Amino acid sequence: MPDYLHPLRFGSFVTPIASAPQHPVDLALFSEELGLDLVTFQDHPYQAVFQDTWTLLAWVAAKTSRIHVSGNVLNLPLRQPAVLARALASLDQLSGGRAELGIGTGGYFEAMATMGAPLLTPAEAVSGLDEALDIIRGIWDVSVRAPLHVDGEHHRVAGAARGPAPAHEIPIWVGAYKPRVQRILGRKGDGWLPSLPWLKPGDIERGNQVIDDSARKAGRDPRDIARLLNVTPQYDANDLAELAIEHGISVFIMGSDDPREIRKFAEDTAPRIRDRLEQARAKTSTLAVAPVARSFRDDPIPGTLRSRVLLPGDRGYHRYTSGYFRGGRPGMVIRPESVAEVQEAVRLAGRHRDVPLGLFSGGHGLSGRSLNSDGIVIALDALNEIAISDGHRVRVGPGAHWGQVAKALSPHNLAITAGDHGGVGVGGLATTAGIGWFARERGLTIDYLRAVDIVTADGELVHAGAQENPDLFWAVRGAGANFGVVVSFEFEAHPVSARVGFAMLVFVPDDIAGFLEAWGTTIEHADPTVTGTLMIGPSGPGTQTAVQALIVVDENDPDTVVERLRPFARLAPMANQSVQMVPYAALLELPAGEERQHGHGEPHGHAGLARHLSRDVAGGLADLLASRSSFLLSIRSAGGAVANQPADSAAYGWRDANFLIAMLGGGTGEVEQRWADLVPKLEGMYLSFETDTGPDVLARAFPPAHLNRLRQLKAVWDPSGLFRDNFYIAPDLAEITAASQS
Repeated sequence: MPDYLHPLRFGSFVTPIASAPQHPVDLALFSEELGLDLVTFQDHPYQAVFQDTWTLLAWVAAKTSRIHVSGNVLNLPLRQPAVLARALASLDQLSGGRAELGIGTGGYFEAMATMGAPLLTPAEAVSGLDEALDIIRGIWDVSVRAPLHVDGEHHRVAGAARGPAPAHEIPIWVGAYKPRVQRILGRKGDGWLPSLPWLKPGDIERGNQVIDDSARKAGRDPRDIARLLNVTPQYDANDLAELAIEHGISVFIMGSDDPREIRKFAEDTAPRIRDRLEQARAKTSTLAVAPVARSFRDDPIPGTLRSRVLLPGDRGYHRYTSGYFRGGRPGMVIRPESVAEVQEAVRLAGRHRDVPLGLFSGGHGLSGRSLNSDGIVIALDALNEIAISDGHRVRVGPGAHWGQVAKALSPHNLAITAGDHGGVGVGGLATTAGIGWFARERGLTIDYLRAVDIVTADGELVHAGAQENPDLFWAVRGAGANFGVVVSFEFEAHPVSARVGFAMLVFVPDDIAGFLEAWGTTIEHADPTVTGTLMIGPSGPGTQTAVQALIVVDENDPDTVVERLRPFARLAPMANQSVQMVPYAALLELPAGEERQHGHGEPHGHAGLARHLSRDVAGGLADLLASRSSFLLSIRSAGGAVANQPADSAAYGWRDANFLIAMLGGGTGEVEQRWADLVPKLEGMYLSFETDTGPDVLARAFPPAHLNRLRQLKAVWDPSGLFRDNFYIAPDLAEITAASQS
């Protein structure tokens, strides 16, 4: 009895009859008036008796204001996938996020051939669908800057520009009846959309099993895939309610062009299905909900939090199942909108110490520890205040993104050095260290932090700064996730040039180890206003390695920028180069749609710090890049002004490191061994880019004296380990014993 815990939705399935062109439009308007969630239209472009479905979708979206629109299902062989992706994204933007994608292989291949489509076999059509899903997803994914390449047998794109991004995360629903298509859906789709009259007894159960098994093999949670069903008036509310209860159907779409039948479905059938399902879920919560989620339901939620809690299946819950790199399936998401509500959320989490606790600011961390499965996530995205006071003081909430902070400070010619991606949340980066575009000139983000307000493990609000609770303030700057929920940061902003130089250089060095060593020497001796990052991937046998360099020069004069870039241009032959003058805020500005996150499964990544890109380190990196696996290696500047503060000034202790080295991807035995061979050549580690856990990781993350002090402070501020799911620092037991005896 699967219950995928999706909210129930109801829609209509309308025939786009050409002889009465206004009739399907009227039925769509009627569906919206009745409160239905969705209106869909069948798509048979080879039928002259039908209107063009895509034109109808656009017209209906313009005529309505709330209801979502979709093909049911769009005929893929006659709708080129890259163009379809752009059309859907455009319609989604224009309609305010109301376009959905139902897609299928077409079925009537000879009829499609009369319209110019190739005459496909069923197997070829299925292969084409597999390829098309990659193209559609790729066009929408504007977070990847590289052009899209999909070299399929039936559908291909060769360097297509990505975008535009949709206004919301458009689900892809697949009309799938055979196991092969269902397996593709399990790997790549978001919903199963068959028609009930076409199904034989047992088909739904068998299809669910195939989809679920395929999803698990792909590292996905089957609950991420909605189960939709086209139905007809012959099925009554009891029949359909059983399908919801027994087989997890959550979207029912009524196929009828009779307004009376659509009204009955909306006003009588749908409410009865909803009531039956709610009753069944209440009675069988011990089976339908994971054990920890059941305990949440049994524990009365404080009235102040009741409207802030999301459980699996609630509208809005899906946002917290994906970070930038990692996915999760929390048992409960709490979205506080005030400090007092954060305190209540922490106290509630304290009553459930047997489950994980994630603190979600922006969801961008490579390690992905802000999400979990079957635990609690306190989502701080509503606490996004950015308040500029007299002088350079800035109060920022943990849920604000650094791109928003840069934009707010830009009119004042101020900035806070912070990371290199505008989508990063303030809370995660400002409690770790913060290595960004001004690191060599300005230091770390935590160097500009003057005070915090933090909710500790007992639910109390504590102010910490240089004068008040200085030990806690020391710990927050580098290990903050272990000590509480920071609800407010007070920074001192620094001046920034009205424009900065931003260079993108693509090198093709003959000797990658020699190039890395020369790069390291060059940037260490560069003017402090120069900070740079290298992005490199394995090139494969017989292919020359391309190295992308991103360099920022905090200088308003273009001639000075060019002069400070000149030493880098001599390092190796270049395949491409671009230098422009832009406001600093533009470096952190996100393209439309890039703030959406699609991470799922468990990412693989490692990080390390190096004082210099010595011959030994450069050789180890070159050996890593010789791997046959796929990953992305980044080498960020982390020197200069970072070393202006004493090593023991904060919990982050690696002030002498000039470079942060991070690897995303890999995960194979070969890559893991090559990384392990590199680690002894490094010194220290940056937590936000590391996915391994355990004592060995902590020993690399903090110098020994720092870690000892952190364990002592953990015993004072969180002795029971409530905050333990983001690189747990175990409390010093001797400290706890001494405190209990005093």
